[in-house]
Amino acid sequence: MADTSDSLELKSLKSSALDVDHIPLDRPATPQGPQTPTYKLYKRRFLGLVGMVVLSMVSAMPWPWFGPIANNIVTEFGFTLDEVNWLGNAVACVYLPAALLIPPFVSRYGFRRCCDVGAVFLILSGWIRFAGTSRSLRRSEAYALLMLGQLISAISQPVFQVLGPKYSEAWFDLNGRTTATMVIAIANPIGGALGQLISPLVVDTRNSILVLGIISTAVIPFVFLIRTAPPTPPTYSGSQESPSLSSLLRAMVGRPKAGDSPMSLRERADFVILNLIFGVLVAAVNGFTVLSAQILQPMGYSADVSGFMGACLLLSGIIAAVITAPLFDRVLTYHLAKTAKALVPVVGCAWLSLIWLVRPNFTGALFAMMAVIGVCSVTMLPVALELGCEMTRNADGSSAILWFTANLWSIIFVLVGNALRAGPAANPPLNMHRALIFNGSLVLPVTSLIFLLRGKQVRKELDEEMQHRAQVEEPKP
Repeated sequence: MADTSDSLELKSLKSSALDVDHIPLDRPATPQGPQTPTYKLYKRRFLGLVGMVVLSMVSAMPWPWFGPIANNIVTEFGFTLDEVNWLGNAVACVYLPAALLIPPFVSRYGFRRCCDVGAVFLILSGWIRFAGTSRSLRRSEAYALLMLGQLISAISQPVFQVLGPKYSEAWFDLNGRTTATMVIAIANPIGGALGQLISPLVVDTRNSILVLGIISTAVIPFVFLIRTAPPTPPTYSGSQESPSLSSLLRAMVGRPKAGDSPMSLRERADFVILNLIFGVLVAAVNGFTVLSAQILQPMGYSADVSGFMGACLLLSGIIAAVITAPLFDRVLTYHLAKTAKALVPVVGCAWLSLIWLVRPNFTGALFAMMAVIGVCSVTMLPVALELGCEMTRNADGSSAILWFTANLWSIIFVLVGNALRAGPAANPPLNMHRALIFNGSLVLPVTSLIFLLRGKQVRKELDEEMQHRAQVEEPKP
């Protein structure tokens, strides 16, 4: 019965798509009449893609920046480890409301204006944070300015992260959409990896924070490469106005209004499963990134090695995502869910294995496991974001909810990790073995839910139907 219901819904969506009332009147029409859709690609889409990638990358740096140098900051500024951890955790806290406000902001003020706001907050955060490094400030004053800078940066990060799937939908066709989503999605972990690498390389922590401010300023001109949408859309879904976030929330609870894109019961269940798995896996990576030094240094690993392990996790995944995303566009085009079922359980087992692998003199095995986690986790980023768009037909709304869930879980992971840290009398002192047990015992059962996911790609079917219609009805020269 579920398959019959989904089939009827897809036919209804296709019928609506073929209705002339759903073809935007401001789009060029062919000589056949306004009913014939027109689709086109523009080379300048790559300029905007570069702008989105660079800004997303740099906006991601502040969150993990303090992780590898946490112990150094404690020594130099007099903060506690919990206070340093909150410099990262606070970003996730502000991210939550910011992510949900982005779709209505875009709907009211436009895609480009939202990117401008993100760029402004990025540069402000860099220099407010640096102001907190003044040696004339008291401890509390320095911490307040550092925290304020982090909170402001938390507004810029979700702008470029949440809007990634919307940009790829607006500018790229079926042969490049997943790749574009991948490029923007992995820009965030690239920024995290660079933050992990750069922050401990600058010996003085105050100079390290200055470097972050300089980087945040240098990338601002890239926002001028971004445009809202091309004159002619690349696909049918790219021609549609973004549905509101409220319409998606209504569809998720099964109460859509007239004009909303409905979701079947199976699609709603799939989206809940996708949200849970996506949130927990992203949180596991974020939690390890923030707490990397505190997890590894009690076991005898240096701050540099801790940063390199976090960077290995992210960079190995980035390389894998760059290789696999074009395959999803051209070869595995209808197998996003099957790919997730193959890779997600491996991630769950890998996180569980860290319970036994994080111990002294186990550097090689840890680097290998970081690579496994990175390859499987980061490859799933664009897959999950695209599946969210497929299930909801709402690119920015589904992305906002997915990233909201991920950051909510990230806060939980970091707070629980802090609470489970061993005391100074433990062997070794302040170890986080119990935190690793929590990570593995939660991630493994959640990732097993992937076998319940169907992940039907309804948006893609609709776009292919409209693209075929455009080719059939194209006037002969």
